[in-house]
Amino acid sequence: MNSLKNHLSINPEVENALSKKQPVLALESTIIAHGMPYPENIEFAQQAETLVRKHGVTPATIAIINGKIHIGLDSEQLEKLANGGNVEKVAVRDIAFAIAQKLTGATTVSATIHLAHLAGIDVFATGGIGGVHRNAETTFDISQDLIELSRTAMIVVSAGVKAILDIPKTLESLEANAVSVVGYQTNEFPAFYSRASGYKTVHRCNSPAEIAELFKTHKALGLQSAVLITNPVPKSNEIPKNVIDKYIDVALAECSEKRIVGKTVTPFLLKKIVELSNGESLKTNIALALNNAKLGAQITIKLSEMEP
Repeated sequence: MNSLKNHLSINPEVENALSKKQPVLALESTIIAHGMPYPENIEFAQQAETLVRKHGVTPATIAIINGKIHIGLDSEQLEKLANGGNVEKVAVRDIAFAIAQKLTGATTVSATIHLAHLAGIDVFATGGIGGVHRNAETTFDISQDLIELSRTAMIVVSAGVKAILDIPKTLESLEANAVSVVGYQTNEFPAFYSRASGYKTVHRCNSPAEIAELFKTHKALGLQSAVLITNPVPKSNEIPKNVIDKYIDVALAECSEKRIVGKTVTPFLLKKIVELSNGESLKTNIALALNNAKLGAQITIKLSEMEP
């Protein structure tokens, strides 16, 4: 434990909330460093944290700064991630390396889940999780997010999986890994930019209180996997699936043509889709991520009310 403390820095605001068993919501940092351009990314980060605080919840944006895990960031650290350059993309497999090499890195969904759990945080809100990439049967490109979801008991709020992925294969993988997939006020699995994918969720909850009760039962039964809450993008912000699919097809073709592989695939595709949609996809990405932060905060409050 002493070794962990040497690598871990918990923001005083977050530490105070955790010590008093007050609600804390984990937020990832890859969406800031690699998911959006500057200055929209820093504006989003500030807006997300402000939104969470307005709901009476302490935000804990997670990142690695100069080889140290930070649970909760100050304004200077957020700015460094958003506009500092030379920020690594850190998944769960990269955490130890980033620390040992004294790197600065933005945490992906998998790394954020792992580090939030270490800090004792039970709820995490993101944009969309990673999953099984298209043509994975030949590339074997499958996100570490799915592995971490299978082995960490946490509520993860997302707008489904990123639309650039193979949704049916991702759903099959989630099932195989015993990850409970729950639609929030919907039976339809959302497709990130769009509210519907054509696939169904396994379960449905209609309120934050229902979700909190589900997770409490989940933990009481000793289940070690996550509960994935899929929260559709607001209707006013969605891009119709038939429209976004055209942009995705063009972006995927260019990605293949340029032989882009590994952790650079998703940032490349998201950036290309922003270009093809004349910025509309970025607006939708921001809207859905804020919508998830709001729901995450509401769930966190209900969960804290149930704690002894």
